[in-house]
Amino acid sequence: MFSAEMKKGSSEMLILSLLEDRARHGYEIGKLIEVRSGGRLTFALPTLYPTLLRLANPGWIRGRWVEKAAEPRRCFYRPTPEGRRVLAEQRRTWQDFIAAVHAVMATSNA
Repeated sequence: MFSAEMKKGSSEMLILSLLEDRARHGYEIGKLIEVRSGGRLTFALPTLYPTLLRLANPGWIRGRWVEKAAEPRRCFYRPTPEGRRVLAEQRRTWQDFIAAVHAVMATSNA
């Protein structure tokens, strides 16, 4: 439904926001994005995991492998303090961008 460019520009913020309240594994993150967006946003696992790696490289998230009986081994991700700071900054920037777009679109006869 949305272009790849739009999704790419917001994927890091979406993932960080889902990790804000608790650690989650990649499959759960992908499913939550799909469910909470009413199916309008989907991230295939082959594109989601490189994004998680991109968040881990600068230290914005950390992963921890967990093994549970009768379940596959999974890596659960959690934001670092730096990741929380980045998320707050991205939220402000995104809200400012949305407000600017709304302001432009609301002006019908300039």
